[in-house]
Amino acid sequence: MTILYIIAAILVLVGLAGIILPALPGIPLIFAGMLLAAWTDGFDKVGAGLLVALVVLTLLSVAVDFWAAAVGAKRVGASRLAIVGAVVGTFAGLFFGPLGLFVGPFAGAVVGELLHGRRLDAGGMGLATKVGFGTWLGIVFGIALKLMLAFAMLGLFAWGWWR
Repeated sequence: MTILYIIAAILVLVGLAGIILPALPGIPLIFAGMLLAAWTDGFDKVGAGLLVALVVLTLLSVAVDFWAAAVGAKRVGASRLAIVGAVVGTFAGLFFGPLGLFVGPFAGAVVGELLHGRRLDAGGMGLATKVGFGTWLGIVFGIALKLMLAFAMLGLFAWGWWR
């Protein structure tokens, strides 16, 4: 039994990291850890009603993933290459620490737009730069929303577990 609780805790911790790291499905991993802990306990402390609420928050986080980046990119007219560039830039940024996680998506979106044929103007603030910034803002906004959802889930689970 103890090993299952340890695995559940690891899933939650990896899920929290996955909110920021794009290679991991953050909130679904958090939910999986919570579900495993509840199952291990025989659903005694965390019942069906609370699990349904956690499922709803998990599904909402998946919607936020798609919505936030797309809205940020589409509001400034991003091409598909800019969005792909932002994802690639995020992965590349992982190798450069926290600064890379912020610079990578922006740089990737700009490169994607430049590959799409958009150019910087003489002042340096062309559409490619606006797209890079808009995409970056969408990603950051999405991360902030997912962090809020994750902490709401953790709070609900803790409330159910220790009430």
